[in-house]
Amino acid sequence: MSNQSDQPQQLEKKEQSSGPKKYILVAEDDKFYANIYRTKLTKEGYEVVVVGDGAQAMKLARQKKPDLILLDIVMPVKDGFETLKELKADANLKSVKVIVLSNLGQEEDIKKAKELGAVDYIVKANVSIGQMMSKIKSFIT
Repeated sequence: MSNQSDQPQQLEKKEQSSGPKKYILVAEDDKFYANIYRTKLTKEGYEVVVVGDGAQAMKLARQKKPDLILLDIVMPVKDGFETLKELKADANLKSVKVIVLSNLGQEEDIKKAKELGAVDYIVKANVSIGQMMSKIKSFIT
């Protein structure tokens, strides 16, 4: 009998620990990378929305504030630097953590992104998907 009364308590604890999903907005115009991010992050239990340019990213970020933004630099309409500048100038969005994911590996690009407020800068070609997922998790917990 004591086993039956223990079960509802265990279920209750599980429900309490699983709060709302963390929301990650991905601004990436490369369909290959966009699909990888969407698939991996969704499997990890995150709510993921992928857009193809900075203008769309700003629009969606204003509609629902993300917990984290993964931001490419080279995109159509509005590039990552412009998007990052606009995000950090917005009172409601300036606290959102932004990780830049780019194939631009020049020191000046990395420095510029960090000066504009990115918490990290990852050169896509230099890290595995596993390493990238670990970095992302470290900023969203």
